[in-house]
Amino acid sequence: MFRESLQKIVDNVEGGVAGVLMGFDGIPVETYAREAGAVDVQTVGMEFSFILTQVRKAAEILEVGGVREIAIKADQLTVIIRVLSEEYFVALVLKPEGNFGKGRYLLRMVGPKMATEL
Repeated sequence: MFRESLQKIVDNVEGGVAGVLMGFDGIPVETYAREAGAVDVQTVGMEFSFILTQVRKAAEILEVGGVREIAIKADQLTVIIRVLSEEYFVALVLKPEGNFGKGRYLLRMVGPKMATEL
């Protein structure tokens, strides 16, 4: 059920590489990669789950409200992370030239459906 949602996001974004639904504990619920071996999406999600936890703590200390989305742009990939609940997030991995705006849009549209199914 979650795989189809991840596939919809990744396959409908130009430059989409992979997607992961993961808990903040670093344990993946579901993953999808457009091409096998293109990127280790579980490791990407696990490493960024730690960073996202730190960002959430900083937002709490600063009293700026909950973190909803974070993007990390690196030389070889871009990761867009959308928080679904206190326990889960969904992440989209794109090539650097991928369609960032459409990726954000699809995460925003599909994310709530995934959250209700958790």
